[in-house]
Parts: sequence; C-alpha cells; structure tokens
Amino acid sequence: MSARILPPTPDAIAQAVALLRAGQLVGMPTETVYGLAADASDAEAVARIFAAKGRPNDHPVIVHVAAGADLSRWAASMPDAARRLMDAFWPGPLTLILPRAAGVLDAVTGGQDTVGLRCPSHPAAQALLAAFGGGLAAPSANRFGRVSPTTAAHVADEFGDAVPLVLDGGPCEVGIESTIVDVSTPVPILLRPGHVSALALSEALGGAVLTRAQVDAQRSVPRVSGSLSAHYAPRTPLRLVDAGRLADEVAAETARGRSVGVWSRQNPGGAACWLEAPADPERYAQALYATLRDLDGKGVDVLLFEQPPAAPAWTAVRDRLGRAAVGSGQA
Repeated sequence: MSARILPPTPDAIAQAVALLRAGQLVGMPTETVYGLAADASDAEAVARIFAAKGRPNDHPVIVHVAAGADLSRWAASMPDAARRLMDAFWPGPLTLILPRAAGVLDAVTGGQDTVGLRCPSHPAAQALLAAFGGGLAAPSANRFGRVSPTTAAHVADEFGDAVPLVLDGGPCEVGIESTIVDVSTPVPILLRPGHVSALALSEALGGAVLTRAQVDAQRSVPRVSGSLSAHYAPRTPLRLVDAGRLADEVAAETARGRSVGVWSRQNPGGAACWLEAPADPERYAQALYATLRDLDGKGVDVLLFEQPPAAPAWTAVRDRLGRAAVGSGQA
C-alpha cells in the first residue's frame, strides 16, 4: 500500500495536523525538498522519523517553524547575525544553527548544544506549520543516504503506507536542501551550501562567512544534515565526467558490455539512455534529484553525469553530486 497523497486543502491540512498531534509522520512539501515531518517536541514521534529513514541517532534534524513563530522555545539566544539572515532570507531555503534552548529534545539536536531552525517559504508548509502551532522536525523524506524527494510521489514510493499522508505541493521550486549556517559562533560558518550562496550571506551580514574547510582543521563544528561524504546516492554506480571525456567513457563502458545512462548538455551518443542537462544552475538544481531517481530506475549498469562548471553558482550542485557519486552503487 502507498501513502495517501492529497492536495494541501484546508481539510487535508486538518488531517495532517491530527496525525502530527497523534505522533504520526506526514510528508510535507517545502521549496527545497519534501520533508518527513513529526512533532519536534514529541520524543516518540521524532523516533519514528529515525526508524522510518534508518537514520543514525546522533544525526540532528532541522526544526521547521512558521513565519513569526516564537523562537525562544527552540533557541537560547538570538545573535545579531541570525536576525540579519532571518530578515534577508526567511521564509526561505536557509537553516540557522543556534544555541539550543532548555527542553529541546536530544533526538532533535543529536545530543549537541545547538539546534537547526528553518522557516520554509512553501505555502503548504506554512499553512501546515501555522495550523499545527508548533515546530516540526522534518529531514528529507527518503531512506537515509539515498536520493532526496522533490515530488509527493517520490515520498510515497520511498515509504509506502509507513507514512499515512503526504501533502502534494507540486515539484519543489529549489530542488536541493537548504543552505546551513552556524550562527552560534562569533563568525558565521557555512556548513552546507545551498540556494542561498556564500556571497548572498556575506552581503546580508556585511562581512565574510567562513566555510567548513576553513575551520575544520582548527576546531569541531556542529554536525548537520548532508555533511557525510556519501549522501543523496542512487543505487546505480554514478561517475562524474568532464564533458570532453564523456563520449570516450560511454564508448569504453559499452565495450565492456555495460549499459549507460547519461545526463549531460550534449548527447555523447552510444548511451542506453540520455537526458539533457540544463545549462542554468538553478534549473539544474530543480531537476537534479528527479533525474537521479529517473535514471536510477532505468536498469542501466552505470550512470555518467557531466561534471558541472567549477563556478560559485554551481557550488551547491557540485556538493550534492560529489556526495551522490561517493555513496552510489550500494544496493
């Protein structure tokens, strides 16, 4: 059996709220990816997320809040940098790491002294959060380490009736997970790249933002979602190939008797399946996970994706693809 998929009408929102208040899971659309939502203040409900996903217990989850919500329930303090970034990018695809308030569940924070908060911009997510009246823990609605979902059907395919209801908010507008910034330190640290770029963050803050690479050697940083080397991974082996080598790589794989699925700007020829990759980084991000899922289901032996440009606008996409390639090929 599959989950019920309903458009986010007032009646469906009410059904979702009732399930959440009963400690159940709900598939929630956001502008980034679909989330597997549970009441962030209910330990048993949060445990259901971890069980459904097969997620490690020390891996924190992000708390999603409604616009205008009282954040003191979750954050012990609100640094000036946090306020500036909220003013600039909330509601939107930005998660802020803040000092946790007393009473926030260890299961939510991974036992850390910090908590991740996000205010999503998707109208269905906002309607659900407002009606629920509390915070929702909502990591991506997929098995841990696998490809994130960007449609309601992806969620239903992933979990079946283990998730009783998925709100269908359409394909995700952004298509990759939120930018994560640690504002619990004197100088903000970019922990996960996303739609909100390092340049945009710096402009909003009026100063530089450090990267994980700049601080990892000096001290530890908070554990956050999507920071493992292997993540977002298809079951089919995936390799990233420079455009100039793509035709030769396809020919070599075919000569070995292996069928190939390709995502690239130009058709290299010889592939069992080729899909055209967008040249625009935002459109590429929107299509990334749906394309990974599509090609992963074609039954080919290997996936070859053209390596995107090494330019700032492509940083988040390259991050996701690199982790997907590392984790790929594991049944």
